[in-house]
Parts: sequence; structure tokens; C-alpha cells
Amino acid sequence: MLHDRLDWLDDELTHLRDADLDRHLQTFAGAQGPTLAIAGREFVNFGANDYLALAGDPRLAAAAVAATEREGWGAGASPLVVGHASSHERLERELADFEGTEAALLFATGYAANVGVVTALVGRGDVVFSDELNHASIVDGCRLSRAEVRVYPHNDVDALSKQLQDAQTFRRRMIVTDGLFSMDGDVAPLACLVELAKRNDAMLVVDEAHATGVFGPHGRGTCEAAGVEDEVEVRVGTLSKGLGSVGGFVAGRRSLVEWLVNKARPYVFSTALPPAAAAASCAALDVVRTEPARRIELLQRAERLRSTLRAQGWDVGPSVSQIIPLVVGDAARTMQLAAQLRERGFLVPPIRPPSVPVGAARLRLSLSYGHTPEQIARLTTTLAELAPRSDHLPA
Repeated sequence: MLHDRLDWLDDELTHLRDADLDRHLQTFAGAQGPTLAIAGREFVNFGANDYLALAGDPRLAAAAVAATEREGWGAGASPLVVGHASSHERLERELADFEGTEAALLFATGYAANVGVVTALVGRGDVVFSDELNHASIVDGCRLSRAEVRVYPHNDVDALSKQLQDAQTFRRRMIVTDGLFSMDGDVAPLACLVELAKRNDAMLVVDEAHATGVFGPHGRGTCEAAGVEDEVEVRVGTLSKGLGSVGGFVAGRRSLVEWLVNKARPYVFSTALPPAAAAASCAALDVVRTEPARRIELLQRAERLRSTLRAQGWDVGPSVSQIIPLVVGDAARTMQLAAQLRERGFLVPPIRPPSVPVGAARLRLSLSYGHTPEQIARLTTTLAELAPRSDHLPA
């Protein structure tokens, strides 16, 4: 009998289950939206990043269908081989226009965009400064870049300043941060980071994944909201959250895009997005431009919801956005609360290590423009029953 060289997996999976850290796939039927049908039951969906309720919008579907009939489905190869379709070109032009930059470049995913940017812009002999709560795609990009990586405490500009002062001998310096942090719902101190980058001759990369379409007067993200767009050299975004489609992008000067086309390995060695996905993203950008009430009302609703939850005794952390954590701490307790909400018809994902630090497990509420006042009211009523200071919550 052959030795099973994967038998260690069973023990490791058992350890995950015992620590309440195992994860499972679930299948939903129908379109992604404020409600989801899972195993024949309908849930109010507070788990998706579909902030502007565009994932199931018929306008995006119609644009994708029309592009499929015109250009087929698959792109066939890397964009540099035969995979750059007219819909890709149109979306890149529209993204550059939307972002107010010279150019933009599409990636297969937001993850690929972050990895591609960091690894293309820094390498051996360089140093990159990364916020400790940056998304995993940034963390992995830093690791793969072979540059020296220095992690600074979350949003701590004083600590970052000291690190930068001690790094003047490196060839290139880069500061990279999320604009809107996906687990806490807070924003980076971008004005301060811009000043530090200037003072220390450092490139500044901001990932706008969770802010695109939501923050700023025109929906361009946290850089626009902070008034520093022109001083951030590299802006990364995703099409799969507020824009309800799929893919990632980088916006900046034309020379940046030309460099990434030649040096960003996730771009060079990945098949391009289906042209239909690019067409759907163009339709989403039209909605963002013409329906600003979506982002305005979303953030207003989020502010009211945070206030209500704080009054109930929930720890919502530093959130200032449509992402609202209910910080619990213990992973097992977090799983119990998620199960209780599920029993009551709400899909609220439990977030546990390694997505957050040990002892910082939480429920993560993602508010969507598509949630009705009635659905939000039902959620707050239910959470009042489960609130930490409530007698209804079992010990």
C-alpha cells in the first residue's frame, strides 16, 4: 500500500474545526442581490460587497449579453497575445476618464492587480511600507516582490515616518495602503500619507477596491474624498464590488500603464477577462456617473445603522463606511452569533483569523443600496435581541 503523503490534511482540518476556523462553500440560486436563495430558503444578504446593488442589475446583464453576441465569450489568451478585445479597450478608456488619469489597465481580478503593481514597481534593493491591515493581495504582492517589507501599525503615520527616515539608502521606496479597509470599514489617513511620500521620495499606491463607486463626489474613492487624487501615483481598483462586475484595474500616468503591460506578471501571463465582463463594467460606470443618489444614500444609511448598533451595545470599531464590523473577539462566539442570525433569516458572515487578528473575530455587515428600510429595521431588531448587553444573549 502506498504511503499517503497527504494524510496530514485530515489532522490539520480537524484542528481548524476544533478552533472554529474551518470554512465551507455554499451555493445560492438566482442572481446575487440583497436577498439570496440558499438550499430553498431566502436570506437577507448582508455578506456581499455589492454596495451599489449592481451585481444583479438588468442593465449590466443586457450589456454583457450584447457583447457576448458581438464578441463571443472567452478572450482566448493573454491580452498581449490575442486577448485585448474592443470591449476591453473601451473599458480602459472609460476607466481613465472616470478616474481622471492618462491611462488605465485591466487585470483579471483585483487581487492580480495588487500583486502585479507591487511586484512590477519594487524588487531587490527596494523597500515597501505596508499597513498591517492591508488586504491579503497587497501582503502577497509585497512578499513576492523580493523587496524589503516593513509593516507599520494600522494608520500610524508617526510610526511610518520613523520607518521612512531609516530607509533612505534603498533604491526605491513605496508606501502601499488600502483606501477603505475591508474588515474595519475605516479609511487611510491619505493626506498624511501623501505628505510622507513627498518628504521621503516614496511612491504611493492606494487600493480603492471597497471605495470605488461609493466614496468621493464622483464615486472615484477615498483619494477623491480626501482631495489627493493628483498626488497619488498609483490607484488600484476593482470592478467586482461597487461596480457589480468582475476584474481589477490600475489607473495612473501612461508610462505606469506601459510599464505594467511589460512587467506585471499577473497581467502578462493571465488570460484576459471575457469581453462581456468589460462591457458590463462599462454599464456599471454609467450608473455610477448618472445615479449619485446610490452612494449618497448608502453612506447615509450606514451612518444611521452604526449609530443604532452602538446604542445597542455593539462594538462597531472605527467604521465610517458601508462596511460595519460587529467585533466579538472569540471565534466560537462569532460562529454562534452568525448561526443565530441565519436561523432568523439573515446572512451575516463570521470573519475569523487569519482574515483578522486572533482575538478580533467579528460579524461583518456589508450594507447595500439595495437593502430596503424594512430589511434593515428587521436586522436591527434582531441584533437588539442578541446584543452583548442583552439578557437574551446566552452565556
